[in-house]
Amino acid sequence: MGDAPASPAAAASSKPTDEDVLEALKDVVDPELGINVVDLGLIYGVHVDDDSTVVVDMTLTSAACPLTDMIEDQAEAALEGMVNALHINWVWMPPWTAAKISDDGRDQLRAMGFNV
Repeated sequence: MGDAPASPAAAASSKPTDEDVLEALKDVVDPELGINVVDLGLIYGVHVDDDSTVVVDMTLTSAACPLTDMIEDQAEAALEGMVNALHINWVWMPPWTAAKISDDGRDQLRAMGFNV
């Protein structure tokens, strides 16, 4: 019958790498800055268990950010079919600084008029 897409269960059966997870998380955009959370340097760590459960250590540009639910929803959507479960461990130490932004993130922010 051809090239039917794999079911989400089949996709999650092969364990993704940390790099796979980070690449998928580039679809998660910080709602305030409009840049993905990977290039903003908000991802502090990724751990993939043998059963394809993923734990992501993530911070925000501000601990008072009210948008954690939106970011969690985006992350779940970005990883759907790739992982069996996602847990975001919100961390605040060390605090996020602009020094954590990748070169690509800086280019994107400059294109939007930010001086970084």
